[in-house]
Amino acid sequence: MTALTAQAAAFAAGMAATWLALPPWRAWCRRTGLVDDPGQRKIHSEPIPLAGGLAVLTGLLVPLLLGWLAPRFGLLEPGLPSGAKPLPPFQIATIALAAIGMCLLGWLDDKFELRPAVKFIGQVFVAALVAAAGVRVTLFVPSVAFSYFVTILWIVGVTNAFNFMDNMNGLCTGLGALGAGLFAVIAARHDQPHVALLAALVAGAVAGFLPHNYPRATAFLGDAGSHLIGFLLAVMAVLPHFYSPENPRGFAVLTPLFVLAVPLGDMAWVVALRWRACQPFYIGDNNHLSHRLVRRGLSRTQAVAAIWALAAAVGGLALWWN
Repeated sequence: MTALTAQAAAFAAGMAATWLALPPWRAWCRRTGLVDDPGQRKIHSEPIPLAGGLAVLTGLLVPLLLGWLAPRFGLLEPGLPSGAKPLPPFQIATIALAAIGMCLLGWLDDKFELRPAVKFIGQVFVAALVAAAGVRVTLFVPSVAFSYFVTILWIVGVTNAFNFMDNMNGLCTGLGALGAGLFAVIAARHDQPHVALLAALVAGAVAGFLPHNYPRATAFLGDAGSHLIGFLLAVMAVLPHFYSPENPRGFAVLTPLFVLAVPLGDMAWVVALRWRACQPFYIGDNNHLSHRLVRRGLSRTQAVAAIWALAAAVGGLALWWN
């Protein structure tokens, strides 16, 4: 199996697992009352199950588990380049455990509406767990403390950026699938097939939920899903090595900022507006880019598609120089 074939298989496996997992999770959410009820700033007229995050998590974990078990039973040979440096198993296990933790944190918020401070502490804890496993940002600064600080800040920031972007059907999901797909291509170009494989799996797991969420939603991501997708995209941005002696282009470290420019820019914009209005930055409003496009005459479906196109165009710049 070639690296490209393996990445395509990972994408397909993640997509299929999420697609198949969504109906039973949706039924479970209805039984347990984990639904988003109609209300202010909402357009749906009936309760919608918050099953997306649980389905995406299943789409990530099931292929990971099968991929770990299959070679041990002689069912699959990885077939990736022998010289490629694999991701350490404990890092993959830590990322999976942290993904469960971030999804659980969002689920608790969906169920009990956690206080912002409690949610923030939980996000920092999960981010610190990943940093402790060695998945860290360095930015050419030889300081472990700095590396921990920047990594935690990055993971918490990107997680909340995607949480903020979950305001219209398919918006957060589409941006997550697009971002993970771009990171997969970039990692493959940098001869990092194992990172590309994981990013392709994330892209597939997220994309598997999209048909259930856009243009008409039969399920929502909920905070569990937006937290999970934001966390996964933050980690996918840290795993690839954009700078190396063989590729000594310092500006390449800006790649994640271009891939994630739309959710990060939208978060920065609405936070600035809320602070200017002396409002808590974590209180939702209708000043996001998606809302502004709708006020300019686009339908919600068109606004989401336009933002996807913008993200693809800006992210394409990262592909151009990598």
